Amino acid sequence: MQNSDAPSSDATPYLFAAQQGGGVRHEDVVKHLELIQAVINRMAANSFLLKGWTITLVAALFALASKDAEVRFAWIALLPTFAFWLLDAYFQLQERCFRALYNHVRASTEAQLRELTPFCMDAGKARDIDEAGAWPGTMGRPTLLIFYLSVLATIVGAIWYFSQGKTP
Repeated sequence: MQNSDAPSSDATPYLFAAQQGGGVRHEDVVKHLELIQAVINRMAANSFLLKGWTITLVAALFALASKDAEVRFAWIALLPTFAFWLLDAYFQLQERCFRALYNHVRASTEAQLRELTPFCMDAGKARDIDEAGAWPGTMGRPTLLIFYLSVLATIVGAIWYFSQGKTP
């Protein structure tokens, strides 16, 4: 015989606590916020690593271009720069979405928390970003724009320099 006080398999911790008259457990909300914050930290770390890989690959291609006086290696540096810019924009968009979810959970009243699926990590539910312009808009954010435009300017300068037949 099943104990009627135990949560059923489809009961959720927030709802079960509320059904027992105890309201939403503070520990559950704090744990949920910690899980969301961990995802935000991972997205920020991924963005940082992409910037490091961009510099590393561009520098390696410049080294090849200067060694063999081949301007095509400098042209090839454009490909990973644009690819990493797109990927970096994706990670920053995801980070913004999870920040919105964090703020949604943080600012919810107890009544609103009872309606939430506990430990839900679907950032789309709290998203206040226009989906149609989200990715291009994120690519144009100042942190990404300044970094990647400076890398692109360096690449264009190197292409011009190497196309003049000069070697360092």
